[in-house]
Amino acid sequence: MSDYLNNLYDKIFDQEFTGLQRRRESDPAFTIADLKRQLKDLYAAQGDDWLGRGGVGNTTYDATIAAWESFCARWEKGEND
Repeated sequence: MSDYLNNLYDKIFDQEFTGLQRRRESDPAFTIADLKRQLKDLYAAQGDDWLGRGGVGNTTYDATIAAWESFCARWEKGEND
């Protein structure tokens, strides 16, 4: 990956993870089940690349999904409390 894409990945990951933290803090109705359902939708969208979204688009999806997976795993372990 180029430096640009590496930096983009890190930026997107951090933004998504922070956004999930804020959502969890501000929305008591937000559950792990909600997060997993939305993550499933992200997986489907990531696979729907028949037009070819390119390096930036793929990096964005990869970083977003990684952040959501990381947040979910930490939440299940009680580490996001």
